[in-house]
Amino acid sequence: MPDPFRRAARLGAVELSEILRITELATALRAAGRDVIGFGAGEPDFPTPPHVIAAAHAAMLAGETRYAPTQGTPALRDAIAAGCGLGERPGREQIIVSAGAKQVIFNALMATLDPGDEVAIATPWWTSYPDMVAVCGGRAVPVPTLPEEGFRLRPEALAAAIGPRTRWVLLNSPSNPAGAVLGPGDMAALAEVRRGAPHVGIISDDIYRHICHVPFASFAAVAPDLAARTLTVDGVSKSHAMTGWRIGWGIGPAPLIAAMVAVQGQATSGACSVSQAAAVAALTGPQDLLVERREAFRARRDAVVAALNLPGRLRLAPPEGAFYAFVDCRQSLGLRTPAGTVLADDAAFCEELLRQAGVAVVPGRAFGQAGHFRLSFACDEADLRRGCAAIAAFCQTLH
Repeated sequence: MPDPFRRAARLGAVELSEILRITELATALRAAGRDVIGFGAGEPDFPTPPHVIAAAHAAMLAGETRYAPTQGTPALRDAIAAGCGLGERPGREQIIVSAGAKQVIFNALMATLDPGDEVAIATPWWTSYPDMVAVCGGRAVPVPTLPEEGFRLRPEALAAAIGPRTRWVLLNSPSNPAGAVLGPGDMAALAEVRRGAPHVGIISDDIYRHICHVPFASFAAVAPDLAARTLTVDGVSKSHAMTGWRIGWGIGPAPLIAAMVAVQGQATSGACSVSQAAAVAALTGPQDLLVERREAFRARRDAVVAALNLPGRLRLAPPEGAFYAFVDCRQSLGLRTPAGTVLADDAAFCEELLRQAGVAVVPGRAFGQAGHFRLSFACDEADLRRGCAAIAAFCQTLH
C-alpha cells in the first residue's frame, strides 16, 4: 500500500540542518553517559541582561500579552529606527519586526522570488540561506571566496555570479561561519557592482554587527543611493543574548516591507508582544555590555587561534567578527585514526572527533565549503580550552 504522505516538491533536498544533527548526536552521546563538549550551536552563553528581563516582566504585569501588530509594535519600530545607524532615520512603514532575523529573510524571499529566480550568496554561507531560497522557489548561486583572502566577497566574483535572473545578493558581515568582515571599502566596491545591475536587490544580514573586531560597515550606510533596493536585517539575538526571545527586524523600502508584512500575516502574525517589550529595553537601555561581551569574545577567539594552529594538521586565521572559528582541516584529510579509520572528508573528521574525543563541531560542507569545520566559541571558557586541547590531541594521533 503506498505511503499516503507526499512531500512537497519545493522542499527538494531540504532537511534538518547539519548543525542541528550534530547537536542532537552530541545530546544523545551525553544521555548515554559520554562527556561531550559541544561547539556546534551558535548562540551566546551570556545571560539576557537583567533590565531586559525586568521589562518583559513589567509588560506581562501591565497586560501586554495580547496579539501584537503584525508589522511590530510602534514602540519597538521607533527604537529600531533611532538606533539603526543607517543615515536618514527610517519611518515606521520601513520596518518589520519578526520572530527572529531568520524569519525576516524568509519573508523577503517568499515575498519576492518567482520560480527560477536566483540569489547570489558568498560561500561559506550560513546553512539556512540556500535552503530558504529553495523553499521559496529560487536557486541559490554560490559565489566562492578564498581562505587566504579572509573569505571576503570580491567584487569581480560577485559580478561574475550575477545574471538576468538574479533577484538578490545576500550579504552577511560579520559572517557565519567564517567571521569574515566586509569593511567600508569592500562594501563600496560591491555597491559599484550593484549599480551596474539595477534589477538586483541587496539583503544585508547584519545580525553580528556588535561582535566585530574591525570597523563595521553596513551596506545601506555605505550606499544610501541604493536604499530603494536594500533590506537591512538585524536583531537582538546575538548582541543581547536573546536567541530564545525570537526578535529580529528588517529595514527597507516601504513597498518591500508591505509585501513582507503580507507574508508574515499569513504565517505567524505579529512577533511575541512580551519579547517586543523586552527588545525595546535592550535597544534603549545600557549598552556598555555590548563592549564587554565583544571583548570577551575577542579573548576567546585569540585562545582558539593559538590552540588550533597545528602545523601539518589545522590552520586558522583570526576571524574578524562573530563568534565562530572556521578551521581549515584539509591537511588532516586522508590521514588515519589509531583505529585505522581514514578521514576521507571534513564530515568524517568531525564524526571521528566527536566519537573519539567527545568534541562536537560542524563540517564545512554544511556551509558550502568542504575541508573545514566550524567551531562556535560562544561557550564556557573552561570548556573552550578543554575542548581545544582535545581537538589538538586528536589531531596528533592521526598518521
